[in-house]
Amino acid sequence: MKKAILIIDHGSRRAEANEMLDCVAQLVQAMAGDAAIVRHAHMELAEPSIDAGFAACVAAGATEVVAFPYMLSPGKHSTADIPRLVSEAAEAHPQVRWSVTPAFGVHEKLAELILLRAGVESRSVGANRCWHPSEVPGTCGDACRCVSGAGTVGTGGAEGGILRSAERGAGRDL
Repeated sequence: MKKAILIIDHGSRRAEANEMLDCVAQLVQAMAGDAAIVRHAHMELAEPSIDAGFAACVAAGATEVVAFPYMLSPGKHSTADIPRLVSEAAEAHPQVRWSVTPAFGVHEKLAELILLRAGVESRSVGANRCWHPSEVPGTCGDACRCVSGAGTVGTGGAEGGILRSAERGAGRDL
């Protein structure tokens, strides 16, 4: 099985913002090497569209596409719009398995980047825990670092269409 990663952002009227996602895809491709095909797409306002990006993954030989919403929080676009658009794009490729990951959410690598950009030295902490003040796992949604089984928002392919989170027991409506 050849895996592809489709990195998806919102899309912008600003060309530089759209070009940045192409740079991110090139960086991820360099880091992945031959282990994955990496392409990018925009949800709206710019090309390539999600449909075109999915098709580009398949044209490059992908038999599985993992869509990654390049968004910080688990909002409407990353939890509903992108999974719906990926599902629609996948309909033209029923032989291809696909999934949609959560948004970036809470992750120690993002905290490290914030500190780096602010010129503050990072220290090691137990990152795999709930960071919400209530300490209730999942409070910050699907992208919460401490949610057990956090992973795909929806999956599909030859075995069927998108699986809503309720079907997986994740307790979130898309």
